[in-house]
Amino acid sequence: MLLATGLLYLYNLHASGYANSFYSAAVQAGSQSWKAFFFGSLDAANAITVDKPPAALWPMALSVRLFGLSSWAILVPEVLMGVGAVAVVHASVRRRAGHGAALLAGAVLALTPVAALMFRFNNPDALLALLMAVACHLVVRALEDGRTKWLVWAGVAVGFAFLTKTLQAFLILPALAAVYAVCAPVRPRRRFGQLALAAVALVVSGGWWVAVVELWSASSRPYIGGSQNNSFLELTFGYNGLGRLNGDETGSVGGGGGPGGGGGWGETGWDRMFNDEIGGQISWLLPAALILLVAALVVTRQAGRTDVTRAAFLVWGGSLLTTAAVFSFMAGIFHQYYTVALAPYLAAVTGMGTAVLWGRRRETWAALSLAAAVTVTAVWGYVLLHRTPDHLPWLRWLVLAGGLTAALGLVFAGRAGRRVVLAAAALGVAASLAGPTA
Repeated sequence: MLLATGLLYLYNLHASGYANSFYSAAVQAGSQSWKAFFFGSLDAANAITVDKPPAALWPMALSVRLFGLSSWAILVPEVLMGVGAVAVVHASVRRRAGHGAALLAGAVLALTPVAALMFRFNNPDALLALLMAVACHLVVRALEDGRTKWLVWAGVAVGFAFLTKTLQAFLILPALAAVYAVCAPVRPRRRFGQLALAAVALVVSGGWWVAVVELWSASSRPYIGGSQNNSFLELTFGYNGLGRLNGDETGSVGGGGGPGGGGGWGETGWDRMFNDEIGGQISWLLPAALILLVAALVVTRQAGRTDVTRAAFLVWGGSLLTTAAVFSFMAGIFHQYYTVALAPYLAAVTGMGTAVLWGRRRETWAALSLAAAVTVTAVWGYVLLHRTPDHLPWLRWLVLAGGLTAALGLVFAGRAGRRVVLAAAALGVAASLAGPTA
């Protein structure tokens, strides 16, 4: 699967050219000047930085230093991040739900349209998605045995995610901290001590660069791009921070739009992830993931506070819900490609949820839950494909018919023969993934 993901992402990679020229310019500068490399400068003369911290630029700049400036040298590191994200999600799901669930989760991530775009592009979101997946995986590992090192490394991952895209890295922190505080298999005093150490690791791994920049003489470093007073902290909490939530962004290039209203960044609201601009990028399996998440939490409700499988659902599902909620209602700058951050969480919940319900398919409610997930995916896939009727117009009918047929077979999973049930499951997976794959 990893080989297939890499080959598919590498195919025709040069079609994007230098992709986002804003970041490619910074990559070129970083390959020519170590000072520009450190600060994330737009030019080798170090006049001004990009409006983000530089961690996402570093792998690309090192690649260009090694192989020379080219589209491939810039974008291959992004492809490797995509393969890495699939590997992390696969590894995490396999530990909790087995190989089949892990393969399904990896396939969902690799085939999500926004992932297939951003893991072939040079915006910071590829590295962010990888690091967020790593953080979730490490927290689940910590929940398995209560060892401090996993939680500390999770803090390091979030810290470097902060150096990738500032405060977006913190969206999942409430969910991760709450789940560990409640579900960790150690005494409460030790839990909170471990969380404190993880917080220290986060501050150190994410704050060292900020401290250097803030203490560096402004006269001998580049201007902090996007800030109003040459301060990275002001950029972090203003234009790239609260301004993204409330729309009050000094220096913004446009936008607006408050709750329930419109604007340059689109209407906000609970249905934002499903609208004409964003739905086709991320929402193919989002309704199914929500059904599977609820059903899995019902299944594990009596398993006990320290049940790791239940905690894993809370980690990945909590990250999915909190990130989706913020994306849905943020009134500031918002681009469709931001939703790649949801893809690892969505994939993990889908893989684990399917496996948990499949294991109890002989129970009527579990069979009905699986059938409901396949049905809603088929219907929603039909809707999304119908929005672009000139693209494979026949596919939406196959997705709808295949999904409904599979759902019917799953309804009778408890009474049907093994071959019939397996055929229904295979058809359901094929129908669910056909739209995003195309």
